[in-house]
Amino acid sequence: MRKPRASFGGRHVPLPRSRILRISLGIALVAGGLVGFLPVLGFWMVPLGVIVLSVDIPAARRLRRRAAVWWERRRRAWRQNS
Repeated sequence: MRKPRASFGGRHVPLPRSRILRISLGIALVAGGLVGFLPVLGFWMVPLGVIVLSVDIPAARRLRRRAAVWWERRRRAWRQNS
C-alpha cells in the first residue's frame, strides 16, 4: 500500500498512514484556520485542512476538486486576457 500524500501547487507532501491521525490533523487545521485573526494561526490553514481531509472524506474531495477546476478556469481566462 502506498503512503498517502497531498498534492497542491505541483508539490506532494506525505501524510501519516493512520486514517484517524489524518482526519484529526485536517480537523485541527480547519479549526485553527477559523481563528485566523490570531497570530501564527491563519486563514491559510482552512484550505490546507480541506486538502488533508480530501484524502479520506469524499465531500472534502469534491470541494477540493471544484476549487481546483475553478482556479484553473480563472487562471486560463486571465492568461487569455493579458
